[in-house]
Amino acid sequence: MRKLSLSQRLTLVFALLLITSCSLLGWLQIRTSTQYSQAVVQQLSGSLAEHINQSYPLLGEDGLNDDSVRRLFDHLMTVNPSVEVYLLDEKGDIIGDAAPPNHIKRHRVDLQPILTALNEKQYPIYGDDPRSVDGKKVFSVAPMYQNGVVKGYLYIILLGENYNVLASDAQFNTLLKVVLLSISLVALLGLIVGWLAFRWITHPLRSLSCQVNALEAGGMTEMKAMAELPLEKVPGHDEISLLRQGVIMMARRISDQWHRLSQQDQLRREFIANISHDLRTPLTSMHGYLESLSVMSSTLSEAEKQRYLETALAQSQKVRILAQSLFELARLEYGVVKPQKEHFCLSELLQDVFQKFELMTQTRQLKLVADIQPELPLIDADLGMIERVLTNLLDNAIRHTPEQGTVAVRLWKEGQKVMVQISDSGPGIPHELKEGLFVRPSIMNQSQVRVGGLGLMIVRQMLQLHGSDIALVERPETGACFRFALPT
Repeated sequence: MRKLSLSQRLTLVFALLLITSCSLLGWLQIRTSTQYSQAVVQQLSGSLAEHINQSYPLLGEDGLNDDSVRRLFDHLMTVNPSVEVYLLDEKGDIIGDAAPPNHIKRHRVDLQPILTALNEKQYPIYGDDPRSVDGKKVFSVAPMYQNGVVKGYLYIILLGENYNVLASDAQFNTLLKVVLLSISLVALLGLIVGWLAFRWITHPLRSLSCQVNALEAGGMTEMKAMAELPLEKVPGHDEISLLRQGVIMMARRISDQWHRLSQQDQLRREFIANISHDLRTPLTSMHGYLESLSVMSSTLSEAEKQRYLETALAQSQKVRILAQSLFELARLEYGVVKPQKEHFCLSELLQDVFQKFELMTQTRQLKLVADIQPELPLIDADLGMIERVLTNLLDNAIRHTPEQGTVAVRLWKEGQKVMVQISDSGPGIPHELKEGLFVRPSIMNQSQVRVGGLGLMIVRQMLQLHGSDIALVERPETGACFRFALPT
């Protein structure tokens, strides 16, 4: 069965169903016809036993009239050899018969069908067949009286052994014809139904199979073509149409995932290129100063040597910070770091973070402004991660805010969350760079305009671990404004 195609399986199933149906129908027709003919025979011969009982005085004063019994058996064997006559006593025991030797299989007949036949006329009525261990046949019966009292029964099997032999041959021939006709009909109908099933039922499935095979051969080109196919409304419960829609939806998901993977691969390439740029600049500078210090050591003054060393150390510090950020970002992206949540006051944490930048803001004459809504609830988050988020955002804002500018932090409750907004009065973010702000590393282009950096990527990863995210808020004022929410 596994090697057969769907159309072949359907044809085979339909053929088997038709063969079974025709066989049952033939059996039912033969059985119904047999019962009908037996009922007709029994109804027509219902008074046979009564007529014989009146014509032949079988019981005399001293019991059975042997002469009448013998003449009856001889006459019936000549006139109608299909009947079998038995004489029963009042208990149903056989006291007379004309059967050949060893043909009687049981010597008592159940009286219940006999009494039913005498009282009711619902044909066919089946009684015990003395020439069979458990067979039942139609019969005619009449009571035999002696001095007005029932002393036995004249029991006549209407369709005896001779009839069975002839009827069996006729039924076999009839059954053979029915079976042959049924097989021929089934073969014809099976071919027709199989062809219709192949053309009608399996056509959309074969079409879908061809499309799936095309996917394997055509790759993503065919996948995108299938993803663009329209979804039709499925009437009722059409499994094949539902399967086709499922394949189209799968193609759409694969196409979307492929598009996202392509974008991620492009971002990865840009990421590597930008990181290489960030690393190359301080490494080149550090190498240049160290090489100059090594080559011109004898001609440089102590002050110049110290300046060269301080510059090289500053560049190495930039490389260290960048490498540390890359390592931290990788740990966050691969799920190595898990937030250890606890309840704490966000406004108190903000004041601690402000103290870190107090000297930097005083040096650049910047103003740090905190707008905190009274009675804020405690938040449920990782204290260290949220401190890092605030630190990165404030450091980013302070570094890109000109002197005498303002960096403002606003905290307020909204529903079951505490909202955080950090804004500055710097140059802002160009429109063409906003889309990739949180996915590309920081570089400085020729016009010294800020774009997304590792710090923002780390911030976003940490917030996503808390079920939140960060967004750039559009506003009429100059500068950048970031907003995110923390659960309480």
